[in-house]
Amino acid sequence: MTAFELKTLLIHRIAEINDVSFLRALKTILDTKAESGVIQLTHDQLTDIIESKKEFEEGRFVENSVLDKQVRQWLSAK
Repeated sequence: MTAFELKTLLIHRIAEINDVSFLRALKTILDTKAESGVIQLTHDQLTDIIESKKEFEEGRFVENSVLDKQVRQWLSAK
């Protein structure tokens, strides 16, 4: 089946669907595939990323393994 034939088949099948939830889910899938790969960030998200990078460069972070150990200790103390 060629890409054109498959698209035509899908268009006809989608036209027969009346389930709004399913159609929304399908739209989400299609929107995800159609995205250019560029993520649009909000001003707050961009600010958070810049601040996080600054904190990392200043050494203000905890290694994941250390944090995991602390959490295990905290959980076992209860």
